[in-house]
Amino acid sequence: MTHEPRLTRELRNLFETNRVAALATTQDDGTPFVSMVPFAVERQLLCLVIHVSGLAAHTRYLQARSQVSLLVMVAETPGNAVHDLPRATLHGHASVAERGSVEWHACKATYLKRYPDVEYMTELGDFSFVIINVDSARHVSGFGAARTVDKEELKQVLRGTP
Repeated sequence: MTHEPRLTRELRNLFETNRVAALATTQDDGTPFVSMVPFAVERQLLCLVIHVSGLAAHTRYLQARSQVSLLVMVAETPGNAVHDLPRATLHGHASVAERGSVEWHACKATYLKRYPDVEYMTELGDFSFVIINVDSARHVSGFGAARTVDKEELKQVLRGTP
């Protein structure tokens, strides 16, 4: 059995147990824009997948400027210190999967496995699957416990296996 470091396991668990992220894009005037997006991890492509409407502001922004950031975090619970919440900030580049492509089908299957109730949305013409290739990450496992995650560990986490 392969040993997996505790922090790597915690980071993978963060992605597996939390279904929404804060997506940061950049508006046309250069100011940041943050919105909430459901996400899934596509293990073969080693990326995150979001499904977005062309009507959404964040979609226009990420199409114009591919650089994005996502924050995935554990939800606040009463009685627990908010500064201790595990979280990860991911930096990467977004690209729209071409409808009908191999990547599009992989993204659709992965996304629907996590969100089976939204299959009807995949047939709407203004919705697209967006591939987010993660370049770097900052993982905070608790108060005062922050670290930069290297590319190889990110691949391992996205792959889903130790």
